[in-house]
Parts: sequence; C-alpha cells; structure tokens
Amino acid sequence: MDVQNSVNVRSVTTIGHVDHGKTTLMDALLAANNIISNRMAGKLRYLDSREDEQERGITMESSAVSLRFTVMERNPNGGTSPRTYVVNMIDTPGHVDFSTEVSTASRLCDGALVLVDVIEGVCTQTITVLRQAWVDRLKPILVINKFDRLITELKLTPTEAYHHLAQLIEQVNAVMGDFFAGERMEDDLRWREERERRLAAKKEAHADEVDATVNEEEEFQEKDDEDIYFAPEKGNVIFASAIDGWGFRIGKFAHLYAVKLGVKEANLRTVLWGDFYLDPKTKRVISHKHLRGRALKPLFVQFVLENIWAVYGAVVLNPDQDKVAKIVNTLNLKIPPRELKSKDTKHLLSLIFSQWLSLSTCVIQTIVDIVPPPTEAQRIRIPKMLYPDLYEPTIEPKNNLEKALYTCDAHPDAPVVALVSKMFAVPISELPENKKRPISAEEMRERGRAARESRKVATDGSVAQPPQDPVANTDKVLEDGEQAIGSLAEDGETLLGFARIYSGKIVTGTDIYCVLPKYNNALEPSHAKNSQNIVTATVETLYIMMGRELVEVQEVHAGNVFAIKGLQGKVWRNATLCAPNSAGIKSADLAADKDCLLNLGGALRAAAPIVRVALEPAIPADMPKLVQGLKLLAQADPCVETFQQQTGEHVIFTAGELHLERCLKDLRERFARIDLHASEPIVPFRETCVKGNDMAPPKSGGKRGTIHGASVHNLIKFTIRAAPLPQAIRDFLQENLAIIRQMLHEKGSEEGGDAAAEATKDANEDIELQGDYIRRPTVDRSQFWAALETICRKVGGEWTDIANKIVAFGPQRVGTCLLIDLRKATKQDSTQLERHSDQPAEGEHLAEDEQIAQDLDGHLETGFQLATLQGPLCAEPVEGVAYFLESLEIDMQGLEEERSHNRMAQVVGSFISAVRDACRNGLLDWSPRLMLAMYSCDIQASTDVLGKVYGVVAKRRGRIVAEEMKEGTTFFTVRALLPVVESFGFADDIRKRTSGAASPQLIFSGYEMLDEDPFWVPTTEEELEDLGEKADRSNTAKAYMDAVRERKGLFVDRKIIEHAEKQRTLKR
Repeated sequence: MDVQNSVNVRSVTTIGHVDHGKTTLMDALLAANNIISNRMAGKLRYLDSREDEQERGITMESSAVSLRFTVMERNPNGGTSPRTYVVNMIDTPGHVDFSTEVSTASRLCDGALVLVDVIEGVCTQTITVLRQAWVDRLKPILVINKFDRLITELKLTPTEAYHHLAQLIEQVNAVMGDFFAGERMEDDLRWREERERRLAAKKEAHADEVDATVNEEEEFQEKDDEDIYFAPEKGNVIFASAIDGWGFRIGKFAHLYAVKLGVKEANLRTVLWGDFYLDPKTKRVISHKHLRGRALKPLFVQFVLENIWAVYGAVVLNPDQDKVAKIVNTLNLKIPPRELKSKDTKHLLSLIFSQWLSLSTCVIQTIVDIVPPPTEAQRIRIPKMLYPDLYEPTIEPKNNLEKALYTCDAHPDAPVVALVSKMFAVPISELPENKKRPISAEEMRERGRAARESRKVATDGSVAQPPQDPVANTDKVLEDGEQAIGSLAEDGETLLGFARIYSGKIVTGTDIYCVLPKYNNALEPSHAKNSQNIVTATVETLYIMMGRELVEVQEVHAGNVFAIKGLQGKVWRNATLCAPNSAGIKSADLAADKDCLLNLGGALRAAAPIVRVALEPAIPADMPKLVQGLKLLAQADPCVETFQQQTGEHVIFTAGELHLERCLKDLRERFARIDLHASEPIVPFRETCVKGNDMAPPKSGGKRGTIHGASVHNLIKFTIRAAPLPQAIRDFLQENLAIIRQMLHEKGSEEGGDAAAEATKDANEDIELQGDYIRRPTVDRSQFWAALETICRKVGGEWTDIANKIVAFGPQRVGTCLLIDLRKATKQDSTQLERHSDQPAEGEHLAEDEQIAQDLDGHLETGFQLATLQGPLCAEPVEGVAYFLESLEIDMQGLEEERSHNRMAQVVGSFISAVRDACRNGLLDWSPRLMLAMYSCDIQASTDVLGKVYGVVAKRRGRIVAEEMKEGTTFFTVRALLPVVESFGFADDIRKRTSGAASPQLIFSGYEMLDEDPFWVPTTEEELEDLGEKADRSNTAKAYMDAVRERKGLFVDRKIIEHAEKQRTLKR
C-alpha cells in the first residue's frame, strides 16, 4: 500500500438481510475502480467467487476488496484539491446459516453499510446484523436499496413513497433505540450495585459518616442517544437502487437547489427531509403547523422524488424519446444520440442515473464523511475489545502498547498488533506466486526470434546437427520431474489468515508471536497457562485481497485489512499477531517482549450449529483423506464443528441445511477430494417427564417416581425418587446455565484467579456442541443461590428448602436436572453442592467410614450424570427432572470383606449401574415426553401464495405464531415454529409450492415439549372403540423415539408382522 497515512484509510463492511443487494452494491464500487465494466455491474456479482454462490444467487463467504478513490475536497482557502482514499470493503452473507461470517468481518471494520430492502423492510437478519454492529461499535450508514421497486412494482405516487420511506427509517431507528435502552438499563443497574458496594465499604470504615457520604455521591450520568439514529439530514442515509446503479443523499439535492435558488446549502439540507413545505405565495419554507389545510407536497417529494419518478416514467413506464432528450439536456448529461434511441431501457436508465446520481460517488463520499479513520475509530473500538466489560465510550491508555493501538500508530518502531479473525482456504494454484506470469513484449519478440532460428536450422539439411549434450538432457529430465512434483503439490489448498493490523507495520519475512484466543491478558506471558497459548510464526507472504484475486505486497501499514500466509498449523481459527516492532522478534524471549503481547479475543458464534451429520468415505481406504479434509474444513469455516464420536463416527455440526450442503461440497471437491457418504441429519432431542392425566399406578406403591435399588449382594441399598421440576425453577436454571458452568470451572481449578478468568471466558461461549443456548445470566454470580432460594420458596411444597440440599446439576454437571440429598446434613453453613465437593485438607485424614461414604457419594453422582446424559427413551440428554436421594444404607462389614478379596471395582460398578437404572425408571414412572429442537421460521410472502405457505408449514408439524402485513405493500411477514427434525427440504418445498415467491429464514430457538406420550396405547372403552386395539393412528412421539433408537443401535419395540389376520397369496 503506497497510501501510508492511516487518516486516508476506511474499513467498511456491508451487512443486511439475505437478498437485500449487498453484493450488487459492491459491483457498482468495483466498476467505479475499473475492476469490472459498468455494463456488467449488478449482473456479474464479482465477489460471489464460488460456483454455488453464483448458482444460488446468495453470498456464502465474506470477501474483501481494497479500492482506491480520489475525492475532491475543499481547502480552508475555499479552493478544492484531490485526496486519495483507500477503502477496504468486506462483503458479508445475509443468510442466517452464515452469521458467523458477519461477526468475523465486523471485528475488522470501523463502519458498516446496513442495506435494507425498501419493500421488505426490517427483517430478522437486519436486526441481528445491526446488533452485531452495535456490539462492535461500528459507525453504521443506512442504505435503503431497491428504490426502483416502489416505482415499477408497487407503483406508488411520490407522496406515498415519502411516507413509506419515513416509516421504514422509523422502524430501523426503533431497533437502534431498543439497543440503546437495553444498554442504559444495564448501566443503571451496574451503577447502583457499584454505589451500594462503595457505601457499604465506607460504612464499615466510618460508621458515623454514612449520612454525609450518601449526599456526596454523584448522580447517574445519562447519555445522549441523538447520534445513534439514522436521519437523512445528517447524511447517514442513502437512497439507492444498486441494480440500476444510482443512489443519493439529501446533500446532493441540497447542493443542486442551493445553487439554483440562491439559498444556503446548510439551511436547505435541514428542511429537505421532514414535514417542510414550500409556500407558493411567499416562496418561503413552512412547517406543517402553517399549512392551514392546504394540500402542499413536502419538499422531499417536490424537489427529489418527482424528478426521479419523471425519469422512470419517460424511460421505463411510458417510453418517450422526446421527454428523455429534454431530461438529458436539462440535467446537462453527456449521452450519445445512439444510446438515446436504444430499445434497451434498463441500459439507458443506468446511463442517465450513473451520470446524474452516481451510486459509487455517493457511497464513497458518505463513507469518507461518516466513517471515522482508524486513528479515531480505534480510540472507541479498541478499549471495548481489550476490556469487554467496559461501558464508557473510551478510556485513557494504560501503557505504550494501548497508546499505539488507540492512535493507530503506523511508525516502524511501533509495536505490531494485528487481529486474525478467521482462516480461509485458497487453492495453492490460485496464489499469485504460483500463477503464470504474463510475458512482456520483449520476451515475446525473443521467443519469436528463437522459433524462427530453430525452423531455419530444421529446414536447412546441409547444416550438421550439433551433438546432444547428455548433461543438458539430464538437466531437462530433472526440470520436468520437478515440475511434475510441483504440480502435484500445488493441487491442494492452503490456509491464509483474514486480518486487520491495528498498530505498527507488518513486513514479509519477519517472525511474529501468534497469541491464541485462550491467552489471559491478566497473567504473565511466562505463566504455565499462557505460555502454551503463544506460538511463533514467520510471515511468509502478505496479500491485499481483491475479491477472488490476491495481490502480493511486501508490507502492510496500520489500519488496513490484509491476508497473511504462514499461519497454517500454528493458528486454528483466530489469533492476535504481535511483535515489538516492524523488524519482528529477534529471539523468542517472552519476558523481554511481554509489553507487546496482547489478546484481542476470538469471534463469537451467532448461529447455533444444530444439524449433525455422520460422514464416511465411499472407499474405506480413503479414511485418512477424510480426517485431513475435516481438519481443513474446521479451520476454514468458523461456524462448523468436527469431532469423532465414541462410536468412531466422524461427525460435523453445521448451522443449517444450506451450510451443510456447502460443507459437503467443499469436502468432496476441495479439502478431502473423495466420494463421501453422509448419514441422515442427526437432530438432537431432549427427554423430560410431566404429571399426566391418566398415568399407571406408581411402581413402588409409595410416592410416584420412587425406586429402591441396591448394588451387588445388597451391600449398598438406596432409595431415589424422581419428580418433574416446577417450571419457575426450570426456567431460572435454563437462563443461568452460564453461572453454573462458571461455578464448575471455579471448583475444578486450583487457583482462584485463573478459575474466574477461565470461567468467564467459557461462560461467554454462546452454544455448546449439544446445541444448547447459554443465555446471558439474569442474576449476578454472587446472587445465584439467594435468587434460587427465593424462587423455591415461591413454588412452595417440598421445593421450599431444596436450594441448600442440591448435590449436583446434570447432565454433564451443567444443566437443568438436580440431584438433591434429603438425608440429614451435618453442616448447616454451606450448600450441599459445596460440601459435596469439599476435599480434606493436606495432612488431614478422614475416618475410614467417612472416606467410604464420601467415595460412594461421588459414585452416586456419576450414576446420576450417566442417567441424565442418556435418558431412558432414546439415550438423549434429560431436562427438567429432580432426583431426590431419600436413603443410602451401607453394609460396612460386607464392603470390608469385598475389599479384602479385591472385588471393590465390581461393587462400585454395580452401584453406579443401579443408580443409573433407578434414575431412568423413576423418570418412566411419570408420563415421559420428548422435547424437540425448534426453528423460528420467518417467511415473507405475498397474499396470493399465503395459503400455500400455511399448507407447507402445517404438513411439517409447524405452527404459525404471528403474521403481520407490511403497510403499503401486499407482503405478509409470517413467523412460525418448526421442528428441526421436520425442516430438511423445507426451504426447497416452500419455494416449489410458491413458485419462488416465498423464502424462509430458519433460526434455532431452543427446545419445546411434544405433548404426546410415546408409550400411549388406547385403554378406555371410548378409545378402544374409536381406534381399535392396535391404535392405527400414528404416535408421532413414538416414531421420533424409534427412529433415534434405531440409529443408535438400541432395541426398537416394533411389530414385525402387521395385519396378520389378512389373507396373503404367495405372489404378494
């Protein structure tokens, strides 16, 4: 990059809902940079470089491109001078399956172009990407795209279009207002807690000064929300039609009319949007208060929209060459007469608009005006990346490294800090150094001269052939062999880092530190936990990304986005690259270089990887290729998870059906290059139980769910009772799973400080591999037990005082199942969970009986964890069930005898198995239920296909939750809940039934109980009369349960012979 001044750099991402025109908008910018032709802009979709992206018409991978634009800027003297800007653009997918691509891109940028379809309006993914921009503190610019649809499809009048646009901007601002309100409420709560803590501390120190200190406390500082909203008069709203290649801001027309009317441009800009009108008599601008019943048009309609409507009317709607010629002359445009007579109205329209309201000029000017340069943006964004709990806009730097980061210091002596947000795969043959270099004119002439001489020698028979040199032949053979080997090596894929440099200058050939995501900034680099998260790597090559092309460079300065080669095998998915200066690290001395080491954090996953598929190669001998291919896929795709199950199956987790298709295609064609067999999608279920209406009598004869069990030889007898958790307790545990996980990590770690840091890091993960949501906790860590006690007291009954008797959570020690010890507790000052995990202090020895009892408590918990991880219905995790340990009797004499015969392993094994079986049977004593993973499905459809949409949803056992009509359009937004297990092929089905008029977006929304007993059979006289003994009506829950059991190789209770009483012939 020869533009070294980071003040002239802008880094922007395009975000929005699927099919709202992000890639088409990028085409207009690429055409302005002469990368593609103007005629192909909008049709080529240059940044959709994958074959399947072009086929489907959607983006699946984020692509970056660095563009250069020269802008004429005004001097303080009143003149103008050119200034060159480098704009790093990252185009992101809008499909929910690829949300992670959005989060990885937004971490590298300072601003965002938020595209919204003018008809579809604010959709689900629009809200998601706006939230991502809010969290990452990006400066957003609203682009209202597909403006032409208001004219050609909806056929609105200019006044109707103005009201439609005003409502749309209000909708987007309402979303931004919700984000602001939520953040302010959190700030207020945090301020109050901090204030109470300080007052409590002062009360202890100066008991007599409390009243005085209360009055001295500063008031809660309110923040102004004015600058977060989109307003056309501020210049942060673009009205555009990317497919027709035009766009404008209010300022464009304000400038035109200011010259024409002789008024100040700044004054006109403030009244050109909003309820302001031009009084025809006084020629003054008036507000709506002074209308006095007159039907005047707003200035925006009169000055802006009517002109655009006139162009579309003359060119597209009612073609009229005379009118077009008049418009061209009035606007002083230079269009050849041949083009004016063209029958291609779309081309003529784009010619007129590209000269009058150029989209690329408008977008670049807006980016330059609104998006801050890295020197200003990093002052706001970096503190939040370093200190995620920070809620002030910015803070003062604490050391030289932070100072360099905040100021985007690009000097060679500044510390190098760059964030790799993801790794992406590129064919080795596509790298610039491996491509054929275009030959120069001189080389072509030299080749021609050599060819002519060789022909002359061949035709001249009198010239004796020189003797062949055997050494030269050998060299040629060696060269050919080396080329063959090279071509084989170049046939694979290599991984490059997708990165942004925040300070310093990174240079090819230098050595750098790669700080991995688990590095803890609070600890020293030489600490055992940190040293394993620092690796050194050599910067092999640096590239500037130009969409599908890569341009090799020698160095990259602070503020720029780039690709880096040399991290393969060192960095898994993301990392922070650090070095003391541009010369790199001389010797890997962590103590000397500790001031330059920093972790800027990993990417957050926005979509839960809920769809699981088991893979196997068609030819078993290709298994090593599959393993290697899966490893490459997991690195190249930030949202895919790959692992090997205990059964030996290789499984991939993907975010959805479309994501799964892309992953399988990549494995077959790029990473593994073998033929694969994929299983049916493996969908997670959950098991639970409820109090049914007509349950069978309890198995034990006592309380329902009570099971008596014993180990081998009845050496250990116990009684466990299962009961469904009340909904209030269950919801509380579900919402605070992050805190339960945090407590687990704190218990499992030896050092308290490290535990807190590790636990916090793990608690911030959004989704587990099981497909569970880890939500934001509703209470503070210190308030968890008190809040749980309060909820238990509210529920009442036997749940009143269970909080102090909880021994364990499950499954996997983090979940909504409880193991509750009802035996008499020995200590009253701590919870059972804390007592249960207490270990004897060093040098302290427990009595033998106590030691045995403590060991058995651990084995009991193991049995509970096994039972909740694999429930009785189909070996899926259990949710929302409490297990009460009512009694535990130990035959000490018998145990001692078994120990003397060295048979304790048999006793312990049988005890764990007995506990597991007792827990499972206790659940079955109630009315068991399956819980289905659910998708929240948003569908936009016109009124004529609404019935077909409802039919497809109903056929797949979904249900409609809400529907609303978009004002001013014929579109309905339908929200439905759909079981994940029924969702495969849903998108294709709905598109086929509606002829492509409706397209669904599926987002994982948690689990929902299927209220149907899988073991239900008709018993009453009415049921038998209605359904018969065999119950011909299919039991949905049993069908799901049997399918999962069959897949897992468990016993399936299925009749082999059906309708045996019917006669069958030999042929049939």
